[in-house]
Amino acid sequence: MSDTIILNSVSQIHQSLGLAKPKHPLVTVVQAKDIKTDAEFRDVRIIVNLYQVALKKGIKGRLRYGRNSYDYQEGTLVFTAPGQVLEYEQAADADSGTYEGWSLVFHPDLIRKSDLADKIDDYTFFGYDTNEALHLSDTERSNIEELLDKITLEYSQNLDRHSLHLINSNIEMLLDYCLRYYDRQFFTRTNLNKDVISKFEKLLKNYYKSQEDSALSLPTLPYCASELNLSPTYLSDLLRKETGKSAQEHIHLFIIEKAKNTLLNSKRSISEIAYSLGFDYPQHFSNLFKSKTGFSPRAYRNMN
Repeated sequence: MSDTIILNSVSQIHQSLGLAKPKHPLVTVVQAKDIKTDAEFRDVRIIVNLYQVALKKGIKGRLRYGRNSYDYQEGTLVFTAPGQVLEYEQAADADSGTYEGWSLVFHPDLIRKSDLADKIDDYTFFGYDTNEALHLSDTERSNIEELLDKITLEYSQNLDRHSLHLINSNIEMLLDYCLRYYDRQFFTRTNLNKDVISKFEKLLKNYYKSQEDSALSLPTLPYCASELNLSPTYLSDLLRKETGKSAQEHIHLFIIEKAKNTLLNSKRSISEIAYSLGFDYPQHFSNLFKSKTGFSPRAYRNMN
C-alpha cells in the first residue's frame, strides 16, 4: 500500500465516491447505497482532513486504522478526526454495492464559531482505534439516524440564518448520544474492563521488574496502551469509567507507591530513587511526590 489519497473537502469526498456535487460545502451525509464507485479507496492509505462518523454493515474487507484491523461485516459506529490515516483492504470475493450504512462528514470550519468547537475535544472517541468502535442496539441506531435525517434536511433546503446553528446543534446532540451509548458499552463490558485493569496493573509492576538494572524512563500512557493493544484515549477513558481515575493518574499513583516503599525501606538518596524510577531530573520526582502526598520525599522519609 504505497498510494495515499488525501481528502480535504466535502467536494473531494463526493467526487471520489462518484456522487453529485454536495448540497453544502462543509457537511454531508453519504448513504452507502448511493455510492457509485469505491475503487479509488481500495488498497490505499486515506487521509481525510474532516470529522467522520460512519456506520457500515456487510462490507467484505477490513479497515486498518492505527495498529489494528477492524472487520466491517458487523454494523458499528467508527469515529475519525481530521488527519487520521485509514487503510481499506478489499476482500477477494467482495461485491461492490453489497453493503449498507452511512457516513456523516463535516469540515472543522463548520463548527469553528459554534459551541461545538469548544466541546469537540471532549468526544474522546474520535481518538479510539477501530477495534474500540461503538456497537449500537436497534433502538440506539434509530435514535442516531433520526438526528442524521434532521441534519440532512437542514442542509438540503434553502439555507437561512438558523440553518448553521441547527445543523451544529443536531451534530452535537448526535455526538452526545454517542457519548451516552459509549458509557453504556463500558458498563455492559465491566468484566472485560476489569480484566484490562488487571493487565494494566500487572504491566506496571513488570515494567520496573524487567528493567530494574537498566536505564529506565517513566512508563507512559502510549507505551501501556500499545502493550495492551488499545488506543491511549480508550484506555484512559475505560479506567476513568471503572475507577474514577485516568490512566495517567494510575501511572502516577503507582510510581508514588513504589517511591514510598523505597524511601522507607532503603537508604538510597532522593536523587538515586528518582533516577531508579525513570525520572530525568530529581526535582521532577520531588514535585510529583509532593503534589500527590503533600510532603516532599525527604519529609515523608523523616516522618515515618
